[in-house]
Amino acid sequence: MYEAKTKEIVLRRVREALAMSAPFLPPTPDFTSPLHEPISEDMTVQFAENFIRNSGTFVYCENEESFFDQLYVFKKEQQIDHLFVWNKNLQHILYHAGIEYTGDEEKFLTNAQASLTTCESLVTRTGSLLVSSANAGGRRLNIYPEVSLVVAKASQLVPDIKDGLQKLRDKYKTGFPSMVSLVSGPSRTADIEKTLVMGAHGPKQLVLFLIDDLPH
Repeated sequence: MYEAKTKEIVLRRVREALAMSAPFLPPTPDFTSPLHEPISEDMTVQFAENFIRNSGTFVYCENEESFFDQLYVFKKEQQIDHLFVWNKNLQHILYHAGIEYTGDEEKFLTNAQASLTTCESLVTRTGSLLVSSANAGGRRLNIYPEVSLVVAKASQLVPDIKDGLQKLRDKYKTGFPSMVSLVSGPSRTADIEKTLVMGAHGPKQLVLFLIDDLPH
């Protein structure tokens, strides 16, 4: 008897609640509005600050010739004997600059000391590199070597991730790459005893050579 009475009370409350008008619903959010304030300062400066904050090594190059000089010095200082480069355009310019590299995949896994690749965009807001499987070598050159070198131009700077993805859509159209990834500094993890370990799942060092090709 008690259970029946309790059930009736519950059902009555449900009926009363359903009879009441619906509560005020907030307006639908505008998903097209930006999440952040526009970037006001020089994107090169802000990107460099965020990139370095992510433990990346930033190398500013006034022009392409400066890039060759600084790459040569970096290789010598870091004692890099095996620099893997699979991008045909990069191979061409390095050959004419007299910088040695390895252009094939033979003994890659055993000699994967360093690699030089390109990227799709530079995301200023996060200091990240936007890379895709459309680049020569796919993900391998960004993952296996202990030192990952990337060369990019200042004209590849974009404010946010969405701008980088839009550039990808405009560039590849229907042939969108199967893999798109953001690289924010060298590989790291603190899964074991909360101790930060660099290079756990990828390169220990991420170096960006940024060639300034913007008008001044």
